[in-house]
Amino acid sequence: MSRASAADFGRVAVLLGGTSSEREVSLESGRNVLKALRSRGIDAHPVDGIPALIEALRGGRVDRVFNVLHGSRGGGEDGVVQGLLEAYGVPCTGSGVLGSALAMDKIRSKQVWQALGLPTPDYRRIGSGAEVREAARELGFPVIVKPALEGSSVGISRVFREEDLEPAVALARRHAGDLLMERLIVGEEYTVAILGDRALPSIRIVPAGEYYDYHAKYVAEDTRYLCPGLQGEAEQALGALALAAFRALGCSGWGRVDLMRDAQGGNWLLEVNTAPGMTSHSLVPKAAAQVGIGFAELCWRILAQTLAGEGAA
Repeated sequence: MSRASAADFGRVAVLLGGTSSEREVSLESGRNVLKALRSRGIDAHPVDGIPALIEALRGGRVDRVFNVLHGSRGGGEDGVVQGLLEAYGVPCTGSGVLGSALAMDKIRSKQVWQALGLPTPDYRRIGSGAEVREAARELGFPVIVKPALEGSSVGISRVFREEDLEPAVALARRHAGDLLMERLIVGEEYTVAILGDRALPSIRIVPAGEYYDYHAKYVAEDTRYLCPGLQGEAEQALGALALAAFRALGCSGWGRVDLMRDAQGGNWLLEVNTAPGMTSHSLVPKAAAQVGIGFAELCWRILAQTLAGEGAA
């Protein structure tokens, strides 16, 4: 537990909302974080989006930032906010410029992992002139089609037949940037929260429906979360892989690594989230609770990482 006092943090901007596709989730995350920080006596204030943050920085009203601004292009996970705050010399929770930018880009994340021999499903980058059908045939059905620069399951389709490729691509192209076509791993879905230099217990996600989509993540009340998701050596191996993937992208502070586990027990890296959700349905708080860290204490520990000498949690 941090030795800091509430006064040590100064005036804290809880950065939330923004203009990305994940605005509504970010608003809820921010409200929860704001309430938790204030309950611990911290002088915390909401700041909605990047223009408002710039105004607050220019006015000298920010000593540090708790970033729960999700997504890219108006969100806070693509390195833009991190670069802005670095230029102003204002500490911010979570990863820096490089880790945020790499983790937001699913294609470049996979390129780094592949270069290091870390397991991630085979994929193809689908640019504006790419042959979609050829890419699907090379990977073999089923495949996943998704925007390379979005989170929260936005724009994702699972494609089992060639005739379903066109609508999947059309859905993904509603969002800016390249598309990612990835071999679909059939198996169990897991997530591992990272806090400081440790992996928290894994969570196995069991949606009531067939997939863990946006509705199952943020709306449904019947999704089951099993924590820890695994036991013994299998649990240790999953946590170690998640931590290695997180560090490989230059990420730091806190975050969440999403993985699949196939029927043969193989683990596959999907993506890293550098400003995970902090809603009533979110997974980092669930994993933290498993090791006795309540929500307010979790927020405190994350914020304390912005103080010198408080990097580990």
